[in-house]
Amino acid sequence: MKAIYLEKKAEAESLVSGEIPKPSPKAGEVLIKVYATAVMPTELQWVPTFQKQSGEPRAFPIVLSHEFAGVVESVGANVSTVSVGEEVFGINDWFINGAQAEYCVVAGTTISRKPKSLRHVEAAVVPISALTAWQGLFEKGQLERNQRVLIHGGSGGVGTFAVQLARWRGAHVTATASSGNMEFVQALGADKVIDYQTTRFEDVICDVDVVFDAVGGETLDRSWNILKPTGKVVSIVSATTRTGSDPRSRDAFMLVRADGQQLALLGRMIDAGELRVFLESVYPLESAREAYARAQEGKMRGKIALSVVDDAAVSENQKNP
Repeated sequence: MKAIYLEKKAEAESLVSGEIPKPSPKAGEVLIKVYATAVMPTELQWVPTFQKQSGEPRAFPIVLSHEFAGVVESVGANVSTVSVGEEVFGINDWFINGAQAEYCVVAGTTISRKPKSLRHVEAAVVPISALTAWQGLFEKGQLERNQRVLIHGGSGGVGTFAVQLARWRGAHVTATASSGNMEFVQALGADKVIDYQTTRFEDVICDVDVVFDAVGGETLDRSWNILKPTGKVVSIVSATTRTGSDPRSRDAFMLVRADGQQLALLGRMIDAGELRVFLESVYPLESAREAYARAQEGKMRGKIALSVVDDAAVSENQKNP
């Protein structure tokens, strides 16, 4: 199969295009014909990208991108959640090759039917970001109706979902954003948007129940000062450098978990118009290096997708089988 991959431990500019063996699904797994995947620049710093769970180095070539949308090509034994030919989206295992290829394998429990209202390139940017926002706000942050939440990075790939989900839960939502994105984030459902370029958030907000941090660094460290005594910080970027014995400091960092049932719920919310998806731009798979260069510039609304199979061609094939 054709794929984009790394032949050595390196940055995105070392990605190459070529042919690698097509994977086969084992028991409990599904083979996906990939139609689109999403760009995650931070993946190049993740431990599982170059290392097995055992700690040994992974073998090259290594294929990046673990969220995708596509069609079920075949299923392994003991898979009853999906059928061949179904359109799906999801996340595959961090420690194996990802979806910058014609095919990838994934556990049958970690995928769901693709929202009917989305194209494949739109669906591909949903799984990691939407699940991160859901799990960070509602599982780790335990955000409830009428509580106060501050979301750092409200216009980013995860932040756009976090603002909408917090609003859906009935929380009072404050978010930080640049001046150019303030109206955009307010339109997502934020009750208040703070321009981080001109205003220190701790000067204008306090007594927060949950801080959801998608920025890290100094922003994360300053966030502890605005919490209620029982408040929580959830960071998807890094552990805090805050010292002391407060267990909330140790527990602030979270990693997303692949969950097919939660993804199905999010997909239903998308189809019902309760959750909007934002796609910054789309690049063909062969232009992965350019897509990473754009993603590393930042200042985006949503995420970047890589198209493996053109959505227009998919629609045409569906009309004329």
